[in-house]
Amino acid sequence: MNKIDCLLTQFPPYSEDLGIDLTKPNGRLKWFLASILFGARISEKIASNTYKAFQEAGIDSPDKVLSAGWTRLVKILDSGGYVRYDFSTASKLLLIMEKMKERYGSLENLYLESSNTKDLENRLMDFKGIGPITVKIFLRELRGIWDITPEVSSKMKTIADCLGIDLSNFKGERLSRIETALVKLDIRYCKKKRCFSCPASHFCLSSIEY
Repeated sequence: MNKIDCLLTQFPPYSEDLGIDLTKPNGRLKWFLASILFGARISEKIASNTYKAFQEAGIDSPDKVLSAGWTRLVKILDSGGYVRYDFSTASKLLLIMEKMKERYGSLENLYLESSNTKDLENRLMDFKGIGPITVKIFLRELRGIWDITPEVSSKMKTIADCLGIDLSNFKGERLSRIETALVKLDIRYCKKKRCFSCPASHFCLSSIEY
């Protein structure tokens, strides 16, 4: 198995982990909600569990978020382990979904009204509580789905270089999958210096040096 196949097999996109179909508008809205959860300084596991709690509660659209109200949102966030940011995230979700409905009508309209990737990023960050990290998480997995070209982070480029991967050779969904795999690799192995148990260690220059 070559290095790319190894990465993609070991580290599939977060949206696939969550059973989200990004080819459908409702799936992209679900991923938007998940991205907001993943965007906080919180673990992958807690963000994932909290997203699943929203799905179990049947809350997967702006209308349903708004209908749920602050108190119920807090309870759902708590049930997923999102205790540290429960109050602020409940308030943030209500503000974001209300503004999206009033200004754009839907997430799809927000995308269609954007003139290019940068404009889309700016429109998303115009929502109070959505910053560069959440935007990067959200758009990273939408290459090849939407006509966008978000920049790969410098850190992921560095990790790719360590693995002998030239990211300029990839684009669209393929690049999306590779970048997300690198993000997971970084979170689960590189940051924790778990080189000896890393599935990519045999072709990683940093691991050899370590």
